[in-house]
Amino acid sequence: MALALTGLPATTPPATPAPLHGTVTSAGKPLSDATVTLFAGDRQGVRTLGRATTDADGAFRIRAGRRTGSVLYVEAAPSGDRSLRLRSVVGFGPGGGVPQRSESAVTVNEFTTVATTYALAQFTGRHGITGPSPGLENAAATSYNLADPATGKPGKVVTDQNNGSKNDTLATLGTLADLVSLCAPGADTGRCRDVLRLATPQRGSAPGDTAQAVLNLARNPRLATGRLYALANRAHTYNPALTTAPAAWVLALHYTAPDVYAPGRTAIDAKGNVWASNNWLPGTRNPSPYVTVQDPVGTPTPNSPISGGGMKAGAWGIAIDHEGSVWVPSYGGDAMSKYSSTGKPLSPGSGFRNGDLNHPQGTAVDQRGNIWIANFYGLKGNRGQGSVIVYPHGDPSKAITIKGGGLDHPFSLQIDGHGRAWVSNARLNGAKLLGTRVPKGHVGGSVTVIGPDFKPTSFSPIKDNSFDWPLALAVDSENNVWVPSFVSNSVTEIGPSGKVAGVYKLPTAIAPWSVAIDGSDRVWVAGFGAPSVSVLCGVNTSACPPGSSTGSPLSPPHGYRSNSIQHLTAVQLDQSGNVWLANNWSALVPPTGGNGLVELIGVATPVCTPLQPLPARPTATTSTACPTQTSAQPR
Repeated sequence: MALALTGLPATTPPATPAPLHGTVTSAGKPLSDATVTLFAGDRQGVRTLGRATTDADGAFRIRAGRRTGSVLYVEAAPSGDRSLRLRSVVGFGPGGGVPQRSESAVTVNEFTTVATTYALAQFTGRHGITGPSPGLENAAATSYNLADPATGKPGKVVTDQNNGSKNDTLATLGTLADLVSLCAPGADTGRCRDVLRLATPQRGSAPGDTAQAVLNLARNPRLATGRLYALANRAHTYNPALTTAPAAWVLALHYTAPDVYAPGRTAIDAKGNVWASNNWLPGTRNPSPYVTVQDPVGTPTPNSPISGGGMKAGAWGIAIDHEGSVWVPSYGGDAMSKYSSTGKPLSPGSGFRNGDLNHPQGTAVDQRGNIWIANFYGLKGNRGQGSVIVYPHGDPSKAITIKGGGLDHPFSLQIDGHGRAWVSNARLNGAKLLGTRVPKGHVGGSVTVIGPDFKPTSFSPIKDNSFDWPLALAVDSENNVWVPSFVSNSVTEIGPSGKVAGVYKLPTAIAPWSVAIDGSDRVWVAGFGAPSVSVLCGVNTSACPPGSSTGSPLSPPHGYRSNSIQHLTAVQLDQSGNVWLANNWSALVPPTGGNGLVELIGVATPVCTPLQPLPARPTATTSTACPTQTSAQPR
């Protein structure tokens, strides 16, 4: 792959690419006598493509030969000063879910440093920025949402009507950029040392420069928020800036594409596109006929919103099969809708109704390509205990109905590494699902496990006092299952044999709805009652701060919060390490649909998408970053 820095999307690179020229500033002033290096990074590593020294105006010009790499970026450091290092993305190639892009003129400053470092936090190591596709290219594309490398100013997304003054992201970027500016030439060296000291992870090594310091904050958002904020307040280079210390150094972006309204559940495809089921039409409680798709930078794809195929009020379920087709339950249509990867309806106008679907919800795909559906009420016209429906190899005409095993209003299901389906039973005890009444008191619940032979296991149902209206669940890389309970505000860990391994109370009542596991087995919990995201240490305690144990909270007591986050029903992770949240409701009384999706930038360990079904971290050691689903077999 070759990428020309021409300022326009590259097609066939010229034999002699135009030189890259630009300006480096620090603390608002030209940075002279600084070394600027152009790098290319991809899954094979990092290569130096060219180098130049800035003049008295901070200007530079780099002429290099043919440029290849998934991501092109520059770094700048003043001569003789190792504490200040600035960087900026200047282009990325094909391979992700966004058309390639490049710049011929760039501005490198503290703001581009923060934007680049956060967006590529999961791809930055000792030797530079490197990693597998498509997560690497998509992460570079996301940096443009935060900062425009041509001008060095805030990007179009972080300043738009959904963000800007509506949340703290732009101000947080400004505060972080002010922190970096404290290490500018001529600045107080004591304050610079304080920045580097405070940006040191627990029992970790102090960062050697500002780029590493920002990386530490991106990966450890709770680091020294109060003391670093106080330091940043002494610099006045960037506006706006925070007016109070943040609970965490987290950057959230809000995307409101057409008809992404009351989104219930999301799924991320192999390119990083985010598919969403939508409950209602905008501004109403009328059933939505649309499934929506946004690319990795939040822009609606050309085919979105998608209608047809029997969609009538997308339910809490969506899954992508081995061929890339997307299965979405139609809650109001009592049917399953199926779409091609390009958005073409593949189900009939009334949807697939095989299996006597009645308010279908959770949906999953197993290693053999079977489609599993949580049939919430069971037989049509009979609001019974529900069932699980399987479409063998995606064939609705061969539908299998599974009952027993304690199935009681099945809501969510996920597949483990053995090909078993774990099903949450959201028994109601008088509560009204998705209605205006919130359950009170202990309402109970259970989990049923169904084997690859389509029969409930001998240890089903799994019951425990910790289950208190369990809705979603997720499986980690060791086949442990994590189940949040909406009423009791806790998360239960179940071992592969069906025994409860731990019950972890969340620090603040958030009414947890959904859960996802990242590539380090950390547990991300979406709050419906209190709009927030909480993170727990998973079974891989080595990926957590020293002293953590399984179940330890890693986020602030109230979780990660933003004015853009509304009442959440879904959390999903992508191959770039971004966390995607579904704003299902914006108000509880009266129930009002939520607006769009929220993305937390670069805070999670990347996972392969679509779900494998176990969370797997993309690897740069093979030509294929993630195994294909068809190659995955039950353990």
